[in-house]
Amino acid sequence: QVQLVESGGGLVQAGGSLRLSCAASGRTFSSSTMGWFRQAPGKEREFVAANSAGRIYYADSVKGRFTISRDNAKNTVYLQMNSLKPEDTAVYYCAASIVPLSLVGTTRAYHYWGQGTQVSVSS
Repeated sequence: QVQLVESGGGLVQAGGSLRLSCAASGRTFSSSTMGWFRQAPGKEREFVAANSAGRIYYADSVKGRFTISRDNAKNTVYLQMNSLKPEDTAVYYCAASIVPLSLVGTTRAYHYWGQGTQVSVSS
């Protein structure tokens, strides 16, 4: 059974940093796509960042502030979030696909999802 477990969310002041982790178990995703999405209250889930077989993608809203990385030996993907803004407040979800994706921003392309971790940024 495949599981994705996120951790690292919390409450931080604007300008602060957080690091999210997503540990996968049940299969390896080293050759495919792992990514992060977020969903704010009343809004649709939106793409944040992805690592697809080594290629990196970011949403324009987080470029220059967020960094995605992965440790294939640990089957884990990370999201380092710096210079956080109140508009970054959301539940952040880890997602994984069993194949490398080019359309990394499409939620239905992913096969597995984590339970989400709350990130709250105060002004």
